[in-house]
Amino acid sequence: MKVSTIHSFLKRESSAGILLIIITIIALVLQNSPLSQVYSSFLHTHVEIRFGNFQIAKPLLLWVNDGLMAVFFFLIGLEVKREVLEGHLSSLKQIALPGIAAVGGMVVPALVYLAFNQNDSFAIKGWAIPTATDIAFALGVLSLLGNRVPISLKIFLLALAIIDDLGAMIIIALFYTTDLSTVSIIIASIAISLLFIMNRLGVSSKAAYVIVGIILWASVLKSGVHATLAGVALAFMIPLNSKNSEGREFSMSKEMEHALHYWVAFMILPLFAFVNAGVDLGGISLDEMFGPVPMGIMLGLFIGKQVGVFGFSWLAIKLGLAKLPTDSNWQQFYGVSILTGIGFTMSLFIDTLAFNDTQIFHFSDKLAILLGSFLAGLLGYLVLKYSK
Repeated sequence: MKVSTIHSFLKRESSAGILLIIITIIALVLQNSPLSQVYSSFLHTHVEIRFGNFQIAKPLLLWVNDGLMAVFFFLIGLEVKREVLEGHLSSLKQIALPGIAAVGGMVVPALVYLAFNQNDSFAIKGWAIPTATDIAFALGVLSLLGNRVPISLKIFLLALAIIDDLGAMIIIALFYTTDLSTVSIIIASIAISLLFIMNRLGVSSKAAYVIVGIILWASVLKSGVHATLAGVALAFMIPLNSKNSEGREFSMSKEMEHALHYWVAFMILPLFAFVNAGVDLGGISLDEMFGPVPMGIMLGLFIGKQVGVFGFSWLAIKLGLAKLPTDSNWQQFYGVSILTGIGFTMSLFIDTLAFNDTQIFHFSDKLAILLGSFLAGLLGYLVLKYSK
């Protein structure tokens, strides 16, 4: 990836992160104002699509979480595929440090959460909530620091977040799948097989992939496997390099990634934040915030992430398995490690899966995500701002 392309990508992600902050504040204000009923009614607006006997009927909130977020995961899948084949994750040398750091950033927060909730069979389902990193938010904080943070550390954070997202996909597939429908699984398998054949035959029509992808999404939605994984499966089947009808070479994957990036960054993720970040602060007591679930989430994000990322990275560098990013020092690296504790969108998403979007914890779980992410962002910013 060219340096100019990296700067362009980081600029877009930073702007998206700032927009997410604004949207989150708006959602919080609406939920805790006289307009809360209007806000709630908007979230539960009934939307239905029907073709004969086949129907999908969901409130708007779930159309965002199951539908639009599938597009988000499709984009992540395209980014992961590109980075693995020809980008920052294409060689062992490049993947070593962010890969090891990402593992630490998933393992330690999960252990922190489990330490608080090991004796609660329901609460333990949320162990993956503090393992995620929100790249848009994290880069949004970095953008406030200008040139004080070397580009190598921004690339490190980007690569770590991509591996983090890949880990989240695997976690969702393995641990957040409900009762399976055999018929829907068969249809989804046929769709994936068809996409694979299209890839191998060099089919260069984006529309063909999109049509089969929609069938794949609908079947996965009905199967019991979370629908967002259809986006990942579709992304892995999109050809990286193709030839059009005129014989001209082009990258369908890169073109789709470029076309979707602004829509995801400036429409889908802000909309997701708007419908999921509206926490009713009036219904949360101080005792509830000190409960095992919110404490496990907050400390998992704020403490577990930085300890896991920095600790595993320090060990890898000292053992000669990796090197500190170019032109950076340990204080700057620690500051970026703290920023990985900004979970936000991915943490909120996993929270909805873990607890079936119930309000059993009276929004204290979601508030814990916001607080943990805020503390990580604030401390990370201060450490980087005053680094030498």
